[in-house]
Amino acid sequence: MVKVNVNGCDSFVKGAQYKEYVEKALKAYDTLQGEKGAGNDFLGWKTLPVDIDESLICEFEAIRDDWRSKGVNLVIAIGIGGSYLGAKCAIEALSHSFIEPQTKVVFAGNNLSEEYLAELLDLAKLRNVACVVISKSGTTTEPAVAFRIVKEYIEKTYGKKEASGRIVAITDAVKGALKTLSTQESYKTFVVPDNVGGRYSVLTPVGLLPIVLAGFDVRAMLKGAAAEREELLRKGEDNAAVKYAAMRNLLHTELGKAVEILVTYNPKFTYFAEWWKQLYGESEGKEGKGIYPASVTNTADLHSMGQFIQEGSRCMFETVINIEKANREMVIGSDEQNLDGLNFLAGQHVEHCNAMAQLGVKVAHIDGGVPQMEVSIERIDEANLGAAFYFFEFACGVSAYLLGINPFNQPGVEAYKKNMFALLRKPGYEKETEAILKRI
Repeated sequence: MVKVNVNGCDSFVKGAQYKEYVEKALKAYDTLQGEKGAGNDFLGWKTLPVDIDESLICEFEAIRDDWRSKGVNLVIAIGIGGSYLGAKCAIEALSHSFIEPQTKVVFAGNNLSEEYLAELLDLAKLRNVACVVISKSGTTTEPAVAFRIVKEYIEKTYGKKEASGRIVAITDAVKGALKTLSTQESYKTFVVPDNVGGRYSVLTPVGLLPIVLAGFDVRAMLKGAAAEREELLRKGEDNAAVKYAAMRNLLHTELGKAVEILVTYNPKFTYFAEWWKQLYGESEGKEGKGIYPASVTNTADLHSMGQFIQEGSRCMFETVINIEKANREMVIGSDEQNLDGLNFLAGQHVEHCNAMAQLGVKVAHIDGGVPQMEVSIERIDEANLGAAFYFFEFACGVSAYLLGINPFNQPGVEAYKKNMFALLRKPGYEKETEAILKRI
């Protein structure tokens, strides 16, 4: 279960203000639950934790087992935005920090760097390769370019017939370039649900298949998400999503806090922050509104961003991901010379030092004018990660409706694409090309 603590904001807000915003958040909660708000045709994510069929997970596991039987030890997952961030953050959080797993999952199609793709093929030449390509249309530039290159490599290396068994597509059910190609080449396919937007898709095949291929337990992840869903279905002022949405909007609207920094004290959660930034940035950043989502990984970033957070512009508040229990133990030893002066820590767990650093930072930042909330999970595992995914998705819907925003569209994403196509001289963009060239 995800817990939210807003006490770190007490010295910045009045009780009556918070109560007012809780009431607003409860109305936004009703909008989300009643499915009457803007974007209500993209609410399929709400029931995913209980909708995913066991047979689908078995299909994922069959692919994993088949590829392992062929010696596959590198899976290239191709996608951009929500088509890769959920899987990426889950795999980063659950993996050993240094020892490579039996099957390494790497990601492509999220940039247009020539060096990145060349180095990806350097790795592919050392490994036994398969590919998961994720795109509803199959024509989004970044993943389409990466897939063209990876597909060509797999076909040349293993032959066209064998390649068809080493490529899985997650795409539209009936239409689009990738669906057409998958039918032609007999790729195994899974569906990107029409009623789930990309940034809410981690608990669909988009996220679940790469996580299974990396060797992790998606049943436990879905079970954790389902348990969190049950908690969030209990409406009230103590509802964790209501508390989080109410306080962040109060800090933003009444105190002018324009930036929310998501803080983690475990480097395994660094990419969780990247997933969160897309979720909130793309859901709320519209119509001149929204809270800018940023992140730091402490204690490392206390030695880079810490100065600004402590004494810079008072434009921000913090939301700390509090992980209550470590999965491993490491005790600090004693040293006879004690040249580093740390013998006072002898016998202490490293995680105790981390917790005291977290508490010390909380007091310092609050004293420095930075309100702080805490979102707590018990530990880093599949169940708690599933709960965290569902919590932040649900809270995002509540928060955006409170802000007066449609949480489920992203009209601004297309602006750069039109300019890029024009500059690349894509057929049909001749007028746009001429206009842009005059400007630059």
